[in-house]
Amino acid sequence: MLLLSGLILAALVLQAAVFPVFFRPPFKPDLLLVIMVFMALRFPFEIGAPLSWLLGLFDDVFSGLYLGLDAFTFLIVFLLIRSVSDRLYADSAILFVLTVAGATLGGFTLNLLLLIMMTSSPEIAYSMISDIIPRLLVNSFAASLVTLFPGFDCQLETA
Repeated sequence: MLLLSGLILAALVLQAAVFPVFFRPPFKPDLLLVIMVFMALRFPFEIGAPLSWLLGLFDDVFSGLYLGLDAFTFLIVFLLIRSVSDRLYADSAILFVLTVAGATLGGFTLNLLLLIMMTSSPEIAYSMISDIIPRLLVNSFAASLVTLFPGFDCQLETA
């Protein structure tokens, strides 16, 4: 848990302070989403669901958008991935990258639907739709880098 906490803290610092300085918004990787997908594939439900909601809440706090939007989206995407993760080979690097791509598309779609329902400005849909391809490619690339870490292909021991 200490390693996971340090990883989340490092991802928060990178995503909230470092990446906005060097990258334009559609080209910033969503590291918290990548961590959430990793948790959905590897962690038990009792630990992963509250942590995914908390990651989404952190993303909301540092992004400046509506508080709770990403928290709800992360939780729903976590539940969808977790519902099929027992039938998947979680150690596969290709599966991890494809799952991050699917989570990016699913989170984007859910955020878009919620923002269209809750706001009165149609311009938000146009700006979001123009960002989906770069965001999808950057998140997939970040996920492919995560698979290079030593120990990615090892099962975690749950106590």
